[in-house]
Amino acid sequence: MTLGKRRWRTKARNDRIVCSKQQKLLGLIPLGCVVLTLCLFSVSLAATAGAAVEVVDDSNRTIRLPRVAQRIVSLAPHITELLYEIGAGKTIVGTVDYSDYPEEAKHLPRIGRHNALDLETIVMLRPDVVIAWRSGNPVHHVEKLISLGIPVYYSEPTRLLDVADTLLRFGQITGRQTAAKLAQQKFVADYQRLKARYQQQSKVTVFYEIWNQPMMSVNSDHIINEVIELCGGDNVFKSLAPLTPTVNVEAVLKADPQVIIASGVGDAPPPWLGEWDRWQALAAVKRGHVYSINPDYIHRQTSRILIGAARVCAFLDKARQP
Repeated sequence: MTLGKRRWRTKARNDRIVCSKQQKLLGLIPLGCVVLTLCLFSVSLAATAGAAVEVVDDSNRTIRLPRVAQRIVSLAPHITELLYEIGAGKTIVGTVDYSDYPEEAKHLPRIGRHNALDLETIVMLRPDVVIAWRSGNPVHHVEKLISLGIPVYYSEPTRLLDVADTLLRFGQITGRQTAAKLAQQKFVADYQRLKARYQQQSKVTVFYEIWNQPMMSVNSDHIINEVIELCGGDNVFKSLAPLTPTVNVEAVLKADPQVIIASGVGDAPPPWLGEWDRWQALAAVKRGHVYSINPDYIHRQTSRILIGAARVCAFLDKARQP
């Protein structure tokens, strides 16, 4: 038997093992499993071309790919948006609901919600890599994908400059290092401009309201808290736990923030924002510094978070005026 035939048989045997795992997990019919095996084999042959990729993800795992990824499944809106930013949108073969930016992302195939994934569809899409949201996706779903031999990269930017680093690493994964470097440099430059302008301004106390029922805010570990601090603000609930602590009206009255900022629905203020008008003793209400912000600009760990930061900084600047 020639060396080439031995390699082919070894590869086919390995593919049958992978296929057996997929059949057991997903209930694929035998014919579908055969087709999947052939697809995996053809993808494997194609993967021998091009340079290998090695990148460390946000859980400190080293991800190795035989070549730059040409088929990516994105499991969070921020992942989809960052891939498009570096020109890698065409590599996305599936994503989750609410991956709606840029406009082209609205037409991508859906594989469920971030917290309810369709594993069978993900496997049938034959991704070179799945980019998962570590704190947002079901752990057991992601672990099943890993057990099937599908490379999984965990994305979890927790600080503003982590967004810039993520752009670079997505550039490595997709072979778009030049575009990623330009995007990273722009993000860092915009960040530094905001920091230089607002860091030395007088402190303004802020209550950031993510939701009203239950009433929720953010603590010092949340990326929104970093946005507030970048603008020279002081989050009144930064010392609480967990990451998004539940608070009540009494706690807000006691903290007496100078500014209240709430997540809106798109660019429109949330319908409950006007409820603060009844508490005229609050400094923020008395002086008219109750604002809303599009959550896409501040809840997503993308370059648009600096657009949100600029708006937050402008709100705080108004509160500094006599």
